Amino acid sequence: AGSAMVARALWALLAALRAGWCLLPQSGYLHPDEFFQAPEVMAGDILNLQVYYPWEFLSSSPCRTVVFPLMTSGVTYWVIKSLQQLGICSSCINSYTLLVSPRLLFTIFSFILDYSVYRLAPFWGADPWKALVLLAGSYVTLVFYTRTFTNTLEGLLFALLMVLVSSRKSSGSSAEPTSSSLIGVITTAGFFNRPTFLAFALMPLLYWAGLIVASQKSIKTLMNHFLKLILCACFTAIVFITADTFYFTSVNLDNFYSTNKSSLIDVIAQLHEKMIVTPFNFLSYNLNPHNLALHGSHPRVTHFTVNGVMLFGILHILAIGAGFRMLKKYVHQLILVRWCYHGLPGLLVHSEGRPTLLLFYFVPLAFLSLFSHQEPRFLIPLILPLVLFSASPNRAMKWKLLIVLFNLLGALLFGCLHQGGLIPCLFHLEQLIHSPASSSHPRHYTLLFAHTYMPPRFLLNIKKTDMHVEVIDMAGSGEETLCQTVEQRASNFTCSDCHIFIIIPGTVRATITKCGVSLKNETLIFPHLSMEDPPEIPILSRGNWRSQLGLYILELESDH
Repeated sequence: AGSAMVARALWALLAALRAGWCLLPQSGYLHPDEFFQAPEVMAGDILNLQVYYPWEFLSSSPCRTVVFPLMTSGVTYWVIKSLQQLGICSSCINSYTLLVSPRLLFTIFSFILDYSVYRLAPFWGADPWKALVLLAGSYVTLVFYTRTFTNTLEGLLFALLMVLVSSRKSSGSSAEPTSSSLIGVITTAGFFNRPTFLAFALMPLLYWAGLIVASQKSIKTLMNHFLKLILCACFTAIVFITADTFYFTSVNLDNFYSTNKSSLIDVIAQLHEKMIVTPFNFLSYNLNPHNLALHGSHPRVTHFTVNGVMLFGILHILAIGAGFRMLKKYVHQLILVRWCYHGLPGLLVHSEGRPTLLLFYFVPLAFLSLFSHQEPRFLIPLILPLVLFSASPNRAMKWKLLIVLFNLLGALLFGCLHQGGLIPCLFHLEQLIHSPASSSHPRHYTLLFAHTYMPPRFLLNIKKTDMHVEVIDMAGSGEETLCQTVEQRASNFTCSDCHIFIIIPGTVRATITKCGVSLKNETLIFPHLSMEDPPEIPILSRGNWRSQLGLYILELESDH
């Protein structure tokens, strides 16, 4: 009882940390997709801000559904826009609210994971509060599940699917009537969010099907469950296809009726002609090895050997060890015992829980490993079966200190340091651009970003009608190209109210000195760790560590 009370208090503390750190906000920048697959697009559509539309959201190559961005970032931006229009909040729209409001919604949604763990732990023979502490204390939950990734939504839908398929006993009781319908809806929604969701849904669906077959005596009842699932899946797909088709083809019914006195049948015919199924476009693109190579190719074992350890540490290693022992035992049963009575159905339905949880973890991992492009965030949905497996008695508790140190390091690295200067830099520039001095005397700003991740333009809070700010993303350009661009901009520095800022990490700060331009002033934002241009250890040890772990905002002199 005493340990349970401690675990509850610890979970409450970690839950408060999750919400509080979201509001601070977290400065770490994990990956451009965090911004460019929802907030950036919705800020342009709903708030009419200057943004960069990624290729997946262009009508020429629609590969992402708009439904989830609209339901998350879109809703939060509509709320703050409405508050400002109603006069309840005079300056609701600023870089802080633009960043934090969608993140806050995702942070609230992240507690679906906690609910799922609490519901699932008794079913799978795990200690609920130990599992909750493992979940809430993981830096994956603290950092990744509070960000606007499609992978985050994928993890939440996977959790709900596991709750649905585990909400009945394996003793043969009949399935709940509503489960079939909800399973169909969630599976289809997950597929439209990320087609890779099928890799995560495979084991829950097989497990559910096994339970249904084992518990039903009537073929009619059995078919009824599967028919409900298919019908609800089809209905959900129609909703997504219709929404995406309207968004990407810009079909406006009012304009259509005013210019063409047609019936509803004509409108439907037009939509059918332009019908867009984003998951198929996504799969068509990603099944092409050449396209995947553009985003980076990795060895097929990267998820198993690197990404799993990077995200989950010792828990991943323990799961691999348990997986090998389970496989050895299962092969032994097949060979030496009457294998016909100990086949796959017995493993799935009549097992004590642990072997099945390992399958829930390793089957998606194996399917995702078939693709050459492998990023750590692709695995974040697997935290649920992993903590349930690890929370069984005496499994992870003896590694407590290592788990705590690993997650502290992960939270510091990814929540604070990794590209950590870019978001504060955009906050600083937004305040500068919208300062009273700039408002009274219009100025032109050129913002040149070099050797940073893609800057999310929406955080500058510039309306599409405002043409006084130009953003240039030089990405990882070489010294010659960078200097050429800087010198060209400096030579065109003619107006008295023009300002040119160069944003560059401290590790490549010396490049600008070689360009032969004079600097008016410079601002250092700390901390900022660029893994593409990492600091050199000898330089750090010479006391120049703050500059090496910082991001510079350099303003050029006007006389150039």
